[in-house]
Amino acid sequence: MMMMMAETMTSEMQACMDACMNCHKMCMETMTHCMSKSGMHMDKSMMSMMSMMRDCAEMCMMCMNMMMGGSEFMERTCMLCAEMCDRCAMACEMMSDDAKMMQCAAACRKCAESCRSMHMMTA
Repeated sequence: MMMMMAETMTSEMQACMDACMNCHKMCMETMTHCMSKSGMHMDKSMMSMMSMMRDCAEMCMMCMNMMMGGSEFMERTCMLCAEMCDRCAMACEMMSDDAKMMQCAAACRKCAESCRSMHMMTA
């Protein structure tokens, strides 16, 4: 089955997909924010942070795709997404004086929680 049937989509799955979409969006926006702040003076830690945000955004997109497709790997994908979102949130929270970084951290935390709840549904 390539696309999940609408009637098999639970409200929890839809909430998780919404959280993944928002996290993806926030990570991408925050990367742009970091580039505009740092400009040509990007240090190694900022490069690492941006790489983590990019990976988190990509994982969120993959997670959404797995849920929409009804993949047998959805549960494991959600757990990996939760782990990556937690790590991204921790990194963003280290810059607590930056409102955009804190918004990104909050979106990552919400996504991680939602992805973990998907694991609980199938357990």
